[in-house]
Amino acid sequence: MTYATDESTKRSLEQFSRYDADTQLGLLWFGYLDLKDKLTPANETSTQDTAAAVFNQFVALSQEEQMQAQRDIVNRADTDLSRAYSALASSGKLDLWLRLAQGMEDGRIIGVPSDYELPPETKEFVEQIKQLEFEQRLNFMRSAVVEMGAK
Repeated sequence: MTYATDESTKRSLEQFSRYDADTQLGLLWFGYLDLKDKLTPANETSTQDTAAAVFNQFVALSQEEQMQAQRDIVNRADTDLSRAYSALASSGKLDLWLRLAQGMEDGRIIGVPSDYELPPETKEFVEQIKQLEFEQRLNFMRSAVVEMGAK
C-alpha cells in the first residue's frame, strides 16, 4: 500500500527507491530531522505497543547488528527483524522509524556518523522533497517505509 497520491510525491518515491540502502537510511534520517518538530504520534495504543516491541529488539542488538538490521529492512531481506517489521501496520512502520530516529538522538541506536554527507547525486532529490508541503513529505516518508521489510 502506498500513500503517495500526487505526481511529485510519486516521482520522489520512485527516485528514492533507486538509492542504495545506506543512502536511503541517510535520507530517512535527514527527513526525520526536517519533520520531527511537527510530528505528533497519533497511533492506536496497540500499534504503538507493537512498534515498541520491534524497537526493543533493535535496542538489544549491538550497534553493528542494529545497522545491519536497518539495512536488511531497507533491502527487504528475509530476516527475523525484517519479518517482524513487515508484520507491522503501515502506521506501526512509520512509528518504528520515528523510534529509531529518536533512539539515534539519545544513543540507544547507532547514529549517523557526524561527518556523514549524502552522496552528491541526492542533491536534486533533496531539493524536490523540500518543495513538498508537510503532508506530502509525511506521505512520502510513510510510502517509503511501507514498502520496506521482508517480502
